[in-house]
Amino acid sequence: MSGKKFDFKKLLKGDFSTYLMVIVFYIILQTMSVSGGLSSLFKGMLVPLCIYSIMALSLNLTVGIMGELSLGHAGFMCVGAFAGATFSQLTRDAISVDLLRFILAILVGAAAAALFGFIIGIPVLRLKGDYLAIVTLAFGEIIKNVINVIYLGVDDNGLHLSIKDEAALNLSENGRVIIKGAQGITGTPKNSTFTIGIVLLLITLVIVLNLVHSRSGRAIMAIRDNRIAAESIGINVTKYKMMAFVISASLAGVAGVLYSHNLSSLLAQPKNFGYNMSIMILVYVVLGGIGNMRGSIIAAMLLTALPELLRGFSDYRMLVYAIVLILMMLFNWAPACLEFRERYSLKRMFAGKKAKEAQ
Repeated sequence: MSGKKFDFKKLLKGDFSTYLMVIVFYIILQTMSVSGGLSSLFKGMLVPLCIYSIMALSLNLTVGIMGELSLGHAGFMCVGAFAGATFSQLTRDAISVDLLRFILAILVGAAAAALFGFIIGIPVLRLKGDYLAIVTLAFGEIIKNVINVIYLGVDDNGLHLSIKDEAALNLSENGRVIIKGAQGITGTPKNSTFTIGIVLLLITLVIVLNLVHSRSGRAIMAIRDNRIAAESIGINVTKYKMMAFVISASLAGVAGVLYSHNLSSLLAQPKNFGYNMSIMILVYVVLGGIGNMRGSIIAAMLLTALPELLRGFSDYRMLVYAIVLILMMLFNWAPACLEFRERYSLKRMFAGKKAKEAQ
């Protein structure tokens, strides 16, 4: 022992508690799953819990850290989902190792979503407030509808693309259709597992939290707080806003790949990648606390699991769900609740105890 005092506060400052929360959550649920303590219904929700937590973290990077309202985040998830699923279908015979193919699909999905984030970000990030929200909303709807008219096939001559029908692909006898327009993609390998989901969630946390605490993160938050002041001290506003937006889009693409490899059939439907999905992810961010990464994870997991946990209430489950939403909003944002949380927070209680010991 060197005799050096252990600095627990410094450890907490490094967001150790957030990582620990995710790991403990995984250990508890994985133990319950192996021992048979989870129902088959809840087992099927383990991967979606990770998917929507990653989506909430990625959107919080745009809304909470960059300070811009985006309503098209489901569009980036859709791009990642279809890019990753298409890659897995194309390389199913060439890459026999499932895990390797899935990792490469995740990278492809993240890269495709990042590319679209960059292309969309060039005009969009010049806008502010409601205008930015409307344009990103339009992007999400455009992506979904464009994918629904695409037919993609492959044969010995390579890839064939059409926006008419399958016959227009003119495939050879050994050719196969991968994307079937509104019927989407079927037969994608179900490689998504709870363990892989948690690993991707931890990687997302590392990326987001390290960005927030980095020099680039401080520059992004300076732009959020006062753009004119940030420009006056030489901060490249376009560069840092684009950085945050592209990283946010790529992480949404990762969630999309995890989503597409958890289903046997992938469809670009409004309930999966439409406006309501983007709003739901935004609800997770707002209820968890804008800029609060730990809160985003808790809100995403709680609100994703709650409708299924309340299924026994039959017609009243959505009423209970709405009441929980209201209570969470009050707990996070009501002035009286904020004052109560500040007064009885663990940090303040420990600070008062240390002060008494010092006296």
